[in-house]
Amino acid sequence: MTRVIHTGDTHIGYQQYHVPERRRDFLAAFEQVVDDAIDDDVDAVIHAGDLFHDRRPTLTDILGTLEVLETLDETGIPFLAVVGNHEAKRDAQWLDLYESLGLATRLGADPTVVGDTAFYGLDFVPRSQRDDLEYEFAPSDTDHAALVTHGLFQPFDYGDWDASEVLSQASVDFDAMLLGDNHAPGKQRVEGAWVTYCGSTERASASERDDRGYNIVTFDGEVRITRRGLETREFVFVDVELDSEEGADRVRRRVGQHDLEDAVVVVTIDGAGDPIAPASIEEFALDAGALVARVTDHRELATEDRETSVSFADPDEAVTERVRELGLSGAARDIDETVRASKVADSNVADTVERRIRDLVEADSDALTTGADPSSEDAETTAGADGGEATTGTDASADATERSATADEASEDGPESQEGDAEAPAPRTDGQADMGEFL
Repeated sequence: MTRVIHTGDTHIGYQQYHVPERRRDFLAAFEQVVDDAIDDDVDAVIHAGDLFHDRRPTLTDILGTLEVLETLDETGIPFLAVVGNHEAKRDAQWLDLYESLGLATRLGADPTVVGDTAFYGLDFVPRSQRDDLEYEFAPSDTDHAALVTHGLFQPFDYGDWDASEVLSQASVDFDAMLLGDNHAPGKQRVEGAWVTYCGSTERASASERDDRGYNIVTFDGEVRITRRGLETREFVFVDVELDSEEGADRVRRRVGQHDLEDAVVVVTIDGAGDPIAPASIEEFALDAGALVARVTDHRELATEDRETSVSFADPDEAVTERVRELGLSGAARDIDETVRASKVADSNVADTVERRIRDLVEADSDALTTGADPSSEDAETTAGADGGEATTGTDASADATERSATADEASEDGPESQEGDAEAPAPRTDGQADMGEFL
């Protein structure tokens, strides 16, 4: 029997909302996973990519992760992982650094055997390179085999890569695919194997309302997958539907019904009612002890008499407010969010925008026309998934999607993202990191 923790999308180093406490929260969630692994004496911790949020993590993030992995290593529990799209670099990966220190194993085409199970890895592969994959894996005589990879797979929502294609073409008969990239957990049977997402360990966007956690996967004649939750920072979601003549007082009363101390407060406003300055509601929540407050008014309001209030605690809100005043269609605002402020990795923006436009036009040929129905997605979210393609391919070369300098700067300062141009991993040579890369 082999019993492992399947985790991923830890996004260590993500300073969400530009708040240092949120940066620490992402590392703390990873620490919880490792503590649970030690307490339960599992056989391995399997990480399905996006250990880091950015391909340029700070020294504090690198050392914090190092300390957690050292704690795990002291107990003899191996850490097996693949590279995700957010952290991917052209040459040596951060995972290679930890492997060179004996603290991690970067999974690939050769099996890494734990108990009676062989684990294989496939780093994120850009969509443009998937047709060239041959899915050749070295054989193993173990009772079970599992593939760990990172990407948005069908038959799950938002999938652009067919899991059945991988399973049917692979040279190894896999019992399970352990996936990362989609921040929502889930499992389905495909080609006789379990295909499962573990979900993220912290909320990387306001769309991720469900509790965070990870999977426990047991290989013992059959594959059993169970779910365990994590204690993360409280998010308070307040959805307000206003009647005519209702306004800010009604919203404040609804927000005030909750314990806001040290919480991230996310308020959405729909319905009719008076115009509301989001900054006034944010200030109310912060005065009540909230760590962060974000307000999104989904209503379509005339702009002539609308007073715009800017929260100088978050200058990005000023940009968002100005975009609202431009009178763009809901679809156009959705595209603006993807390019300017979402957590989609830079290398994935072009494909994500192309896919969004295609879907919108197929659903409504007038979707991009001013005055069309607004998108139903939260202006801060990416439909519950990681927001773009996943990251993989031990033998994948860099996906050189170009973006303008303006877009690069926006990704550094946007309300939900600070990653740079995420690039696919380069082919491995001797498996050792070039230490010059980390200096």
